[in-house]
Amino acid sequence: MAITIKEVQTKKDLKNFVLFPFTLYKNNKYWVPPLISDELETFDPDKNPAYEYCESKLWLAYKDDEIVGRIAGIINNKYIEIWKNKYARFGWVDFIDDIEVSKKLFEAFENWARSKNLIGSHGPLGFTDMDHEGMLVEGFNELGTLATIYNYPYYPIHLEKLGYEKDVDWLEFQIKVPESIPDKALKVANLVLERKGIRVLQVKKSKDLLPYAEELFHVLNQAFVNLYAFVPLTEKQIQLYVKKYFSFIIPDYVKILLDKENKVAGFVIGMPSLSLAMQKSKGKLFPFGFIHLLKALKKHKYLDLYLGAIRPDLQGKGADALLITELAKTAIEKGIISAESNPELEENYKVQAHWKYFDARQHKRRRCYKKLFD
Repeated sequence: MAITIKEVQTKKDLKNFVLFPFTLYKNNKYWVPPLISDELETFDPDKNPAYEYCESKLWLAYKDDEIVGRIAGIINNKYIEIWKNKYARFGWVDFIDDIEVSKKLFEAFENWARSKNLIGSHGPLGFTDMDHEGMLVEGFNELGTLATIYNYPYYPIHLEKLGYEKDVDWLEFQIKVPESIPDKALKVANLVLERKGIRVLQVKKSKDLLPYAEELFHVLNQAFVNLYAFVPLTEKQIQLYVKKYFSFIIPDYVKILLDKENKVAGFVIGMPSLSLAMQKSKGKLFPFGFIHLLKALKKHKYLDLYLGAIRPDLQGKGADALLITELAKTAIEKGIISAESNPELEENYKVQAHWKYFDARQHKRRRCYKKLFD
């Protein structure tokens, strides 16, 4: 049974590429499907501003005319310029448990990268940090989130057989919401309010967040500058994310700190968990998928933490503790049971220190692999 690799060239090919995981993970209770429309737009140069500095190629693997794997190759020229690493990225990688399939997929990707005079590859990574990144290596029996990749346990085994090694890991935590805020956390938060001239923005409607939305991403660009493989978001990308997500975020779970000049000093964005709702919707908003999402947004017991950043001049001065305390207060008021941290770099001890005041369980680990070409 010969395995053939086909480059994605048509709209039909792209749809097959996006839909393959829906077959591979059918009836898997841990996999959370993405929105199909979002996936299609990600690979549309007219709709994804990252194509202004990125290029990509996609491949599908076939076995007896049946799709058995996929992989995306990305060259992020800004990453190469900033980090001085001539690496290609791989992402959107899925395959059946057949080493010949994964081998041929990676051969196609690596040959393309070599043809572009690159010296290595790393991934799973997307076009930007807003895309999914990191292959799951621990926590296969934990429910995934909309913001992360779920994969079968055999994936990392295949990667290692193909010569890939660990580059960095991200950790994820499940944080139980306490009955009350720990005294020490409250003390730190109050000190920040008193001594740093910082206040917490109070809003009740999503539209009241919009004047600050773009500034949040500017703070993120500043705060993330030294994080693994980070490439600052462009103005077009920021505008896209604001338009795409700020219309349905819930203000209760968005905490923004303002300084004396009313400039954003830091923020954290949480959202009700949409994992089960996305499973029910099967990646589609219509005709009925949006109903499951609306129900989850209205009635929920679990929270996902999506984004957070502190302006560099205020890092290490308690502003992060203030944000977490404010979010925890709301979680207690709303009857939230627990929150998912989503990925945090393994060596980002400052972020992980947030959870020392809470009952937190490190339940997932994901990895970015790297391979230097011969």
